[in-house]
Amino acid sequence: MSKEIEDHRLLNPSNNEPFSSVLEKHVSRRRVMQGGLGMAAMTVLGGFGLAGCDSSDGDTSTPGSGKTPLSLAFDAVRGSLTDAVVVPAGYTAQVLIPWGTPLNSQAPSWREDLSFTPQIQANSVGMHHDGMHNFALDENNASSNFLLAMNNEYIDQGALWAPQGGPTNAAEGARPADEVRTEINAHGVTVVEVKKDGEGRWRHIPNSSYNRRFTSATEMELSGPVAGSDYVKTKYSPDGTRTRGTNNNCANGYTPWGTYLTCEENWPGYFIKDAGREMDDNRIGISEGRGRYGWETAAGDASEVDDEFARFNATPRGNAATDDYRNEPRTFGYIVEIDPYTGARAVKRTALGRFRHEGCWPGKLVEGEPVVFYSGHDSRNEYIYKFVSDAVWDPADANRPGANYDRLALGAKYMDKGTLYVARFNADGTGEWLPLTPEAKTQDGRTLAQALGLAADDLAGVIIHTCDAADMMGATPMDRPEWGAVDPASGDVYMTLTNNSDRTAEGTAATYTNGGSDIDELGVGYGTAPTNGPNPRADNSGGQVIRWREGSDATRFNWAVFVFGAAVNDADNFSGLTELNQFASPDGLHYDDRGDGQGILWIETDNGYDNVADYTNDQVLAVVPQNVNQAEGDAAVIGGGDQAQLKRFAVGPNGCEVTGIFFTPDKTAMFINIQHPGNWPSTEDATVETQGSVRPRASTVVIQREDGGEIGV
Repeated sequence: MSKEIEDHRLLNPSNNEPFSSVLEKHVSRRRVMQGGLGMAAMTVLGGFGLAGCDSSDGDTSTPGSGKTPLSLAFDAVRGSLTDAVVVPAGYTAQVLIPWGTPLNSQAPSWREDLSFTPQIQANSVGMHHDGMHNFALDENNASSNFLLAMNNEYIDQGALWAPQGGPTNAAEGARPADEVRTEINAHGVTVVEVKKDGEGRWRHIPNSSYNRRFTSATEMELSGPVAGSDYVKTKYSPDGTRTRGTNNNCANGYTPWGTYLTCEENWPGYFIKDAGREMDDNRIGISEGRGRYGWETAAGDASEVDDEFARFNATPRGNAATDDYRNEPRTFGYIVEIDPYTGARAVKRTALGRFRHEGCWPGKLVEGEPVVFYSGHDSRNEYIYKFVSDAVWDPADANRPGANYDRLALGAKYMDKGTLYVARFNADGTGEWLPLTPEAKTQDGRTLAQALGLAADDLAGVIIHTCDAADMMGATPMDRPEWGAVDPASGDVYMTLTNNSDRTAEGTAATYTNGGSDIDELGVGYGTAPTNGPNPRADNSGGQVIRWREGSDATRFNWAVFVFGAAVNDADNFSGLTELNQFASPDGLHYDDRGDGQGILWIETDNGYDNVADYTNDQVLAVVPQNVNQAEGDAAVIGGGDQAQLKRFAVGPNGCEVTGIFFTPDKTAMFINIQHPGNWPSTEDATVETQGSVRPRASTVVIQREDGGEIGV
């Protein structure tokens, strides 16, 4: 989630022990002894170990195997505060598909004074690039010609409406219908074909049959437990099987059968509900009064079709749900599956839970075992989830680039039936996955269905109330879980916990948003929450990356803090960061598998912490996890002795967040996104500093070595 649009309300009504409290206890244990999980954990993890660390001493080679340890071969770049992208010596950075790039001949070429219309924006690259992934068209050319699927998270109204001096009636009054339609079309997902030319430069292919947009107005299907239930019946879809649009798509995911997963995060801000509020409206944060961009105010315009604007006002107006849009917000908050190859109708996979999803990452894939996906709820004091499919993985279902088959049917096979779990972290470095099923037993001994006031078999109701269900099961509130990444060899899962300015010291009492001294109703969140194990710092501005591993018992795991974000001189610089790798607010994450059980973990930031922001803009860092060790007494896997292993690789321009990341299969090109830059780009060369002022445009940036070699090594 971009810090530009973060919802600062705390909506968690539980008094579950938060991760910061668990982590503080865990850090204290680590300071006096290496480990604390006992030999049973050592056996389960096979060396992830008592300390949650690698058993190697930095040399990942096996005697006699001939395997060469992977190492980072670039010099760390220093911090930068310029309107330019900074990369290491010997690297280039190219701007590709910035906002407003035409996808076909129905949109004009970009110019500084371009005035957008609904049609122009619907046929152009969307605004504020975020998560993205690549999909091969031909396995033989997978590193030079592919489809790029990318989220367009939100909009900058100032940049969008710059030629007219800004949006009309942004804060009060009715918004013009065509302005709202244009803003709706700037959201969603862009799919575009890209290709590398003979000189090593990348271009998009205008008028490619693959180029398309999925916006906040595109019709989509509902699938899984919630589909067809009374919870999602509306005037537009009386049978509860369809909805329109996907909103505030932040991070992403992908499936092994070749589809793109886009994740609805801060979508509640687009809806209002002034009366008839339900438990889930409060818990998930549906507002009263006026939506984020006031789209609902265009309702009643003479040009309105099928309540295209009225649907954003969920206040009950009829005698039944099929007479109005009281349930419209319940058609949002899901993982959305898109087939980038065919443009078939996108599907919202409700079995994976309803909340503010940051992203969705597949776990280690094993033939004959279930398919697993991990996701975080990116709000203060929210939770980490995983979904385990009922169906087991069949390698025959793997993606076949160039083949025309029903990939979404495979999505239904693996993603519509399964079990959703939420994580509880313990201070001793262990954890467990708690099932979110109607029959699951809550902390007070009731079934989850009973605790939520549902029928005994109402799985759809549990999904609609995912957040309340997690509260009741005793999940651990975290410091804004954002991106995840999985080592496909070991199955280790990494996740960023960006920050939490509302953490308080251990032993302090929680406060609540209802103003009372205790929680007296569901759907009322924390005002503040005390520290816990994985979140040990009060007023946590630096954030941290955690890592866990699951053993043969898929309901249990062992965890450790991988690295703490901090400024050099911070008292809680537990990972010993230096000028060349200090960072805060880790956000984007990517595990770059290089084979032989080795890989590079890339960390992107969305920093608002002055102690670091005064030194450098947002950045990308790299580390080879196999080369770092948790020494005795270290609070995290990366400690003071590992500074040469964690390097700053790139820095973005002023005002931006660095996000979205993938590599070509041959690892010779790295794609990242620069979101909400302040005054950039001015040329195709991303490293050229802007002179004067330009209309800022979020853009994809392609980083390559000048000699054409692999990135980072």
